[in-house]
Amino acid sequence: MPASASVIRMAFKGRRRAREWKTIEAMIHLFCRDHHHPDGDLCVECDELRSYANHRLEKCPYGDSKPSCVKCPIHCYKPANREKIREVMRYAGPKLLLRRPILTIRHLIDDRKKLPQLPRRRASS
Repeated sequence: MPASASVIRMAFKGRRRAREWKTIEAMIHLFCRDHHHPDGDLCVECDELRSYANHRLEKCPYGDSKPSCVKCPIHCYKPANREKIREVMRYAGPKLLLRRPILTIRHLIDDRKKLPQLPRRRASS
């Protein structure tokens, strides 16, 4: 099952990435339930994708000004995982509007925001 809001906020210091994580996690759960495990648990493949997405979101160079994945100029997923997450998003995205309407609407609003400038990395000494 999806993690609680307090755990998500601890993992992701800001609201934007916490909300992005909740959206990704909800999509993966919906996809896995409809394709692999109707009992609600994640299969091994979907759990690995969820862990991978969590790791990539934690390492996002944009931080909490992160754009939605569709607008992001950085491809942070490896090609195989990028294709898996696309498949999940294509399937679960439209269905999520009926199951998690507020989360979906907030995600659509985030899609419309202007792309932030990539923060500069500090030069190592």
